[in-house]
Amino acid sequence: MGLKQNLHNFRQKNKDKKWLPAFSAIHTFLFLPNETTHNGTHIKAADDLKRTMNTVIMAMVPCLIFGMFNAGYQHHLAFGEIQQATNGFFSAEFWTLDNFLVGFWKVIPLVIVSYVVGLAIEIFFAVKNSHEVEEGYLVTGMLVPLIVPIDTPLWMLAVAVAFGVVIGKEVFGGTGMNILNPALTIRAFLFFAYPTWMSGDKVWVHGAVEQDQLIAAGQNVDAISGETILGSLAQGKAAGYEVMDMFYGLIPGSVGETSTLLILLGALFLIFTKIGSWRIMLSSVVGALVMGLIFNAVVSSGWITESSKFYGLMSTEFWHHLLIGGFAFGTVFMATDPVTASQTTKGKWIYGFLVGFISIMIRVFNPAYPEGVMLAILLMNVFAPTIDHYVVQGNVKKRMKRLKAKVA
Repeated sequence: MGLKQNLHNFRQKNKDKKWLPAFSAIHTFLFLPNETTHNGTHIKAADDLKRTMNTVIMAMVPCLIFGMFNAGYQHHLAFGEIQQATNGFFSAEFWTLDNFLVGFWKVIPLVIVSYVVGLAIEIFFAVKNSHEVEEGYLVTGMLVPLIVPIDTPLWMLAVAVAFGVVIGKEVFGGTGMNILNPALTIRAFLFFAYPTWMSGDKVWVHGAVEQDQLIAAGQNVDAISGETILGSLAQGKAAGYEVMDMFYGLIPGSVGETSTLLILLGALFLIFTKIGSWRIMLSSVVGALVMGLIFNAVVSSGWITESSKFYGLMSTEFWHHLLIGGFAFGTVFMATDPVTASQTTKGKWIYGFLVGFISIMIRVFNPAYPEGVMLAILLMNVFAPTIDHYVVQGNVKKRMKRLKAKVA
């Protein structure tokens, strides 16, 4: 008798136990679900929620590994211990064991805390409500470490994860019932509860915050600038990075959102596996480009002068907005969340366009927080059901008109 059968028999013998959902969570993670459909269906497929979630995680793994290298690279670069990489993504100065180890020991604890706290709460609610543990947090648990600054305190992350899972998902009924993306709910909680750790020019490079604290205490140490491109542009400064560095991801930022190249590869993978909506991705890009073009036109007309606090980001080349900040990562991995995004075909086009359009608008008009994709996606999560409602009603009216025309 195999291990799977033994575990299945154990589960059947203890099916009335209160703690069974906790055991089932491990059982279904290692094996196929216990209940599968064998007949009476129109479509049969081998995929399930667990496999779908794991596919999304696979698309994010390159961003995670790159983020580890980049964390170490930005740290050593800021402290003057290495020189700027000469060949970008293919530079030997970037892909070093030293860079990886620095990033590994900073990023892995974030991943562990995210999964341990999130899954513990999921299991608690499953046991309390006597239902199976849902695999929805598998993706959220990976998203969270990739969208926070490298030196985010672990206790702070744990509090945010608890808030996001309970308030952002469980109060609505769990996976598939939430109206807001849980990962972005966690990120929003961090931003509004602990703003100094989520913004500024010191939080994006490992060690920069501690260096700043030493300076504040009167220590004679050199100041470090770990400012992101968006932060520089919002203050009217030059970006200071080559376009290809932006595309490859050799810039300061959240752990996994800097490399547009790897995010693009992840997008192609999600589209190929039919998990991510290409309509939402494409329309988001179009919306961002349209808003960027409008701002460029305003600057070209002379309505905004260099003395304006909006000039820096307004005058940025419209297509550069796709390469900086968290726009690409948010568009590919969070705006396409099938639970919180629009469900209808036309609704996806509208939803995605507004995500991109509003993202750049917030980015420009809010210099204190020069990144709008998080707020734009959360806002459109709220309006997604409304968009779908009017799309469906529009289709109903068209059919009623055709029916009346035939009757007449």
